[in-house]
Amino acid sequence: MKNQNENKEVNKEFTDECHKVLLAVSDALYAIGGKWKLMIIIAIARGNNRFTEIQRQVTGISARVLSNELKELDMNGFIIKKVDAGYPVTIEYQLLPYSNTLEEVVSAMTKWGMQHREKIKKERS
Repeated sequence: MKNQNENKEVNKEFTDECHKVLLAVSDALYAIGGKWKLMIIIAIARGNNRFTEIQRQVTGISARVLSNELKELDMNGFIIKKVDAGYPVTIEYQLLPYSNTLEEVVSAMTKWGMQHREKIKKERS
């Protein structure tokens, strides 16, 4: 009987840990997931601050999708939209300090992406 209770405790801990990990990953994917968000952040970090510059750098993104993604990034505290009411009106997007928390994620994904591309190239040749 004692052995069964110990197994239940271990399984519960394992299940709780799994739930915490899945919840954290789910939160991260909600904030930065999808095809475009990290690429937009990278483009802005490299000095592409205007809408058309970002759209030009992030190949394949439509204006409508870019607009929606920028709103979500703003809502999650990664970027801010700056409007200069001069003539002509200029709009620029700037990274907020919170976006710096993604440096390790971007670095790890860049490294993995390069390794994966090389793996695929080798397998196809």
